[in-house]
Amino acid sequence: MNAPHRPQAARLRRGRFSETGRIYLVSTVTRERQPVFRDFTLARLAIRELAACDALEACETLAFVLMPDHLHWLLDLGTADLSALLRRFKSTSARRVNAARNTAESPLWQTGFHDHALRREEDVAQVARYVVANPVRSGLVRSVRDYPHWNAVWL
Repeated sequence: MNAPHRPQAARLRRGRFSETGRIYLVSTVTRERQPVFRDFTLARLAIRELAACDALEACETLAFVLMPDHLHWLLDLGTADLSALLRRFKSTSARRVNAARNTAESPLWQTGFHDHALRREEDVAQVARYVVANPVRSGLVRSVRDYPHWNAVWL
């Protein structure tokens, strides 16, 4: 029997090209947009997995913000394939988060992700500022300094 057709997931993959040394802005959301990362401890577990990807030299994180129900991650792709990198991050972060909340078999992330390969002329610092300002734009905080789940090397 064929798997159910997911036109949006297919559209997200179509034309995806993984290029070492290219800067990507990646976004992914939690399953059914559950606000899992309102919990400080669970958010820090997921953020630790971003650092683990950097440590493996799979990428270099330039900026990120982990919102209650989604992640925006600006990265310089290293040795990994972009799709493999996201699979690894989502898999390991889900294992750690689910272990902490005793939901071992519960899906944490929705299938797929959105990516944008920055063009050479795009201002990386401007994109990084856009990423980390997400909690302010969404009304969670008045200043990005008041939001605990972000970091940036490009500001």
